[in-house]
Amino acid sequence: MPDTIALPPYAPTPRSRVRRHPERAHYDRATVHAILDAALMCHIGYAIDGKPYVTPTLFWREGERLYWHGSSASRMLRQQAEGIPVCLTVSHIDGLILARCAFRHSLNYRAVMAFGTAAIVTDPAEKEAGFNAFIERIYPGRTGIMRRIAPPELKATTLMGMTIEEASAKIRSGGPLDLEEDHAADCWAGTLPIAMRVGAPLPDEKVAPRGTLAAEAGHFAEGAALDQVLLTLAGEERRYG
Repeated sequence: MPDTIALPPYAPTPRSRVRRHPERAHYDRATVHAILDAALMCHIGYAIDGKPYVTPTLFWREGERLYWHGSSASRMLRQQAEGIPVCLTVSHIDGLILARCAFRHSLNYRAVMAFGTAAIVTDPAEKEAGFNAFIERIYPGRTGIMRRIAPPELKATTLMGMTIEEASAKIRSGGPLDLEEDHAADCWAGTLPIAMRVGAPLPDEKVAPRGTLAAEAGHFAEGAALDQVLLTLAGEERRYG
């Protein structure tokens, strides 16, 4: 991946500009990419015959390109293959904010909206490389010890990609934003931090694994924050990729 810090920020447009709480807006690539890289799942919004649809799916980033996959029979992917515009969103909840007024309650969060035009990857070699890149993104070196993707599996799955044309990030951090007169309220106020963490590993019950978890996925240590593990992996790709 290229060094995101040296690149210019995304230019906000009427479509991507943050209007509600603009002080929380970020358009620099480093911030946008970090929020994307800290996630595995996104939601893709698009329109088919004038009707709105939003689809959750796994995704990954390679430079300014975003990729996602799904069944070749998917109506959503067939429509996107025709080159329709899409909006890809990612969000992280970092904390519950308890204030002294219902109106002042909030969330700490990181979110991105990215806009582009979806395109289908048709070359079989590029398609297989894309799927392997997703595995390598999460489990470096794993594709070298697994069975290769079989042609029928490759045919049954569609790989989509888009170049980020516009993007904006929005981040809320910190504690309650109470009014001065609220401070006398007889209730607790503050932040309840939230993080998605890795649980204890559960080996396959049908066939005993031959490999070693520590060697193949030891970076997903029990109790580790998932977003931080993913960011570390993305950082290593930027340094060594």
